[in-house]
Amino acid sequence: MQTNYHTHTARCQHAAGEDREYIEAAIERGIKVLGFSDHCPWIFPGDYVSGIRMLPSQTDDYCHSLESLRKEYASDIDIKIGFEAEYVPSLMEAQDRFLADYPIDYMILGQHYLGEEPGSVYTGWETDDYQILKKYVDTVIEGMESGRYLYLAHPDLIYYVGSDTLYEKEMTRLCEYLKKKESPVELNLLGALQKRNYPSDRFLRVVQKTGNTCILGIDAHAPAQILNMEGYERCICWIEKYGLTRTEIMLPENR
Repeated sequence: MQTNYHTHTARCQHAAGEDREYIEAAIERGIKVLGFSDHCPWIFPGDYVSGIRMLPSQTDDYCHSLESLRKEYASDIDIKIGFEAEYVPSLMEAQDRFLADYPIDYMILGQHYLGEEPGSVYTGWETDDYQILKKYVDTVIEGMESGRYLYLAHPDLIYYVGSDTLYEKEMTRLCEYLKKKESPVELNLLGALQKRNYPSDRFLRVVQKTGNTCILGIDAHAPAQILNMEGYERCICWIEKYGLTRTEIMLPENR
């Protein structure tokens, strides 16, 4: 891997390790571009505080830390500052205002929820409800249409266990849209490493039919996961099994 744009930090409350440790692991791995994309803070209405993402008050530290480390390690690796975020129309305006003055290089779309976090459907929960599957695809397409996101993280996060026919219908719709936009589908190394419901053969058969390119994302929540080759090897096996074309996105260098 020359690039990885899916890296978290301890600020998201479910990852571990120092920022520096992720960078040094990436250098050891031979990665040339490391993008940090911790779970983006939201400006929620009321007094709700998320327990699974960076707090707004941590954003200054996040950006300052990564800017400093980017300069320190400039001769060894190119560091990008980004976020992984859901597309939630009711919260986008507040998010834009909040992030406007931060040095954000990119964002990736990770649609963990189908609405505002408190009380919304979590897409990683097992479901046989076709309307949830359909809403997931609708929401992701609307989000990608906004032009905000570099690519879609773990597109098969949605844990639909209902009809194979309906699953293929909706995921084909998603994959055809992404192909038209020349946006790759992510093969998520953490999901492969931990044997989650994603990546899945059911989804990759759709990818094979529609001819999407794929990109690898480590989804690192600990520095050691950058060096762990098990998830990588499983994803390479899937790529070979389905004859997929792999790509790596090269963002402009920071000056």
